[in-house]
Amino acid sequence: MCGIVGVFDCREERPVAPNLVTRMNDAQAHRGPDGAGVRVLPGLGFGHRRLAIIDLEGGVQPMENEDGSVLLVFNGEIYNFHELYQELVALGHRFRTRSDTEVIVHAWESWGRDCLLRLRGMFAFALWDQNAKTLFLARDRLGMKPLYYTFHPEGWLIFASELAGLTAWRPGSWSISPRAVECFFALGYIPDPEAIFSGIHKLEPGYSLLARRGGAQPRPERYWDVRFSPGPPLTRADAAAELLERLEESVRAHMVADVPVASFLSGGIDSSAVSLLMARASDQPLEACTISFGDPLLDESAHAAKVAERHGLRHHIERADPQRFDLLDTLARHYGEPFADPSALPTWLVCGLARQHAKVVLSGDGGDESLAGYRRYRLFLAEERVRALLPYALRRPLFGLLGRCYPKLDRAPPWLRARCTFQSLARDWVDGAFQGVAILRDDLREQLFTPAFARQLQGFRAGEIFRAYARDAPEHPLSRLQYLDFKGFLAGQVLVKVDRASMAHGLEVRAPLLDYRLVEWMAGLPPEFKLHRGEGKAILKEGLRPLLPEDLARRPKQGFVVPLAAWLRGPLARIVQERIPGTLLTATGWFDRPFLARMVAQHLSGTRDFAYPLWALLIFESFMRQMEVAKEGAIG
Repeated sequence: MCGIVGVFDCREERPVAPNLVTRMNDAQAHRGPDGAGVRVLPGLGFGHRRLAIIDLEGGVQPMENEDGSVLLVFNGEIYNFHELYQELVALGHRFRTRSDTEVIVHAWESWGRDCLLRLRGMFAFALWDQNAKTLFLARDRLGMKPLYYTFHPEGWLIFASELAGLTAWRPGSWSISPRAVECFFALGYIPDPEAIFSGIHKLEPGYSLLARRGGAQPRPERYWDVRFSPGPPLTRADAAAELLERLEESVRAHMVADVPVASFLSGGIDSSAVSLLMARASDQPLEACTISFGDPLLDESAHAAKVAERHGLRHHIERADPQRFDLLDTLARHYGEPFADPSALPTWLVCGLARQHAKVVLSGDGGDESLAGYRRYRLFLAEERVRALLPYALRRPLFGLLGRCYPKLDRAPPWLRARCTFQSLARDWVDGAFQGVAILRDDLREQLFTPAFARQLQGFRAGEIFRAYARDAPEHPLSRLQYLDFKGFLAGQVLVKVDRASMAHGLEVRAPLLDYRLVEWMAGLPPEFKLHRGEGKAILKEGLRPLLPEDLARRPKQGFVVPLAAWLRGPLARIVQERIPGTLLTATGWFDRPFLARMVAQHLSGTRDFAYPLWALLIFESFMRQMEVAKEGAIG
């Protein structure tokens, strides 16, 4: 687990200044506190920051092959590197280290771009092939490791694990992308392939990019996608048993390391499954880390303690204050672009506390997307049944009228809050799915942004990203929504949240439920095995029932449910009033000041719930504050 940066001359072999690459590399030093390496060749510069996990003495990067014709920088872990090592040795390759990094070098020599199909793990890497004069960038199938890149008009391709590494190439010269702002205030994050700065892109999960010196500007190419093709027929009981076997194998593979390995044990079904399977796979007592927040809305430590006691885990429960609002600017700095998931606060604290006990932690991320754990899956299927009964030509005017007329009852019981459902039913399934996860719907974003900003968008709407994802979505309604989540929510929010928070603390987080082989198998299960009688992750709960306390198996999903609305009316009220609408936001000319003031007043009075939009505005303001600091530093 590391950080990588690089500069590549797409035209010729202009010299690259070593101090330039060093500056980029140092900008993301937190990703690799155990070492740094820079290598400069004509027209090329690679930088690497190392968090040593495997082959602590070897594995130094940038790494080259025997004759120096292949050079690699790599971030991540390859879990099947032992098997690949044996296969490559049989093909005649000689290894100088025991690292998974060197496996990629020789895999490229033997299989070229097809080496990606053999790698099992999480990764983002850049590889220079001197003989072919090509630079090859690749990102893992699910997007667990990040990779940003840009083509500069002067003919340079620049890349980095984080925006800070990339923008250090030309500090203070990057402008905010209006498209990214629209996406952020729609979703609370910036989905792939967009990035907050104009001209910068994220390499999407399951994609690679091959740049040839002197050739045309390349386009990313997809090498993998999650398909929901039906697998072999199985009974529910057989599927539950096989799921447990496959997950146990994935957990064992993810435990390979030369440093201590622990688990995140939140008390939910996914982290509990991973933790107990880790305990079964180890002949030594394992550490399990749990955060106690005191607030019953957040705290699951009692449930975690039951799992730890039952499976002999050495359980560490740390009490933390979730109201660490002093971290707002810290989060803005480390996330690199606006990121409005409020659970980033407790995630940051979890990672900091876990690092006191281990350097590698296994998490339960990915179970909700693969096994339909989110409540909105159930709601979406209900909406799809209505869409199937009524043609669009009838639904659009009927439910559109109901959505406009029905009052906005933010504080009413859920069964009375039908306005959003009516609005969703007036749309097709893609737009309905998008509006179902939007923190600010289309009509509210139209009020938020000024006409001048709307003109900058040139007609672009954030929903177009979802529509692009949907072109390859499967037929079944549940699988469709899961597919959109893999492309958007998982890659753009869940994994970003964990990667930035963990790497800032020198902690590697692995997710056995996101092993691509397991994901492919789960995608092939019948949808009714995942969402059964309104219960998500039904097949996982069935398989785990003999191993978990009965009350945990029956408990609904909780997660890091932060009391955001109460925070903004309580301890954050003064900050909200000062910063929204404040000079930093309104000076952009993008936000309608009267609408900002109205949102603040209505939320603080309790007449409307604008918690997520206001939180997003606070985060965006903090991001702009960090931009000002960066500009001053660049000028200085």
